[in-house]
Amino acid sequence: MAEDKMQQQRFELKYIIREDVARAARDFVSSYLEIDEYGATLPDFSYPVHSLYLDSDGLGLYHSTINGDKNRYKLRLRFYDNRAEAPVFFEIKRRMNNIISKQRGGVRRDAVDWLLAGHLPEPAHLVSRDPRQLVFLQNFGRLMQDMRARPKAHIAYLREAWISPKDNSVRVTMDRDVKFEPEPVARLSVDMDKPMIVFGKEVILELKFTDRFPDWFRELVRVFGLMQCGAAKYVDGVTLMGLEKFSSLALAGERRGDPETRHKDLPCLPS
Repeated sequence: MAEDKMQQQRFELKYIIREDVARAARDFVSSYLEIDEYGATLPDFSYPVHSLYLDSDGLGLYHSTINGDKNRYKLRLRFYDNRAEAPVFFEIKRRMNNIISKQRGGVRRDAVDWLLAGHLPEPAHLVSRDPRQLVFLQNFGRLMQDMRARPKAHIAYLREAWISPKDNSVRVTMDRDVKFEPEPVARLSVDMDKPMIVFGKEVILELKFTDRFPDWFRELVRVFGLMQCGAAKYVDGVTLMGLEKFSSLALAGERRGDPETRHKDLPCLPS
């Protein structure tokens, strides 16, 4: 299994930009960072990312973001393909003031239902021998139980990622073609029925750093006239589709979505 290069704690700035700006920014960024190995040989240097977001029936985690709570978190399962042997990552993404921290533990796909049912993780479930992974999964389970969280939405997009060649202190990502649909069970399939396109043809640019804001980040922002703006994929998706569709009754019925439209008047939401 490849090394996990996730930044466990970082600062994160988001921008919503046009495709032409994204391609020009790519040329700028390539002078400082290297393309991520997962996207190096793929079209547009982008690899698919799939996330299953969990929330309470009252959408407590959604409202925590809408309200701009300084200390909040998200619960999600992340996967990348349909292979039975591919791992699934249980992730906790926390925001404490302006600092983002992430914990995640990778498990075998056949262990997912067991863990979502509230059972404690076992060492045999893990895909890594790192003992911290077991602790991360225990933390996930505790938060899930406290919130009575369950699957709510499947989000998919294409990610172009640039990383620091020497360490993991700086990372730039560009997310395209963000798709969203209600998902009340852990199907863990990359196939979607009738997804809604959340950000249209626009690109989500994220500047991520673990220490000091790099000088060349400042120059990037200046050169392209970037305006910082929240882009919370789960929250934006729920807002656009309508909260009423995420009641227990609605999730049990047919999924709905219009892949051709985006609500252009939606304000920037807290990330």
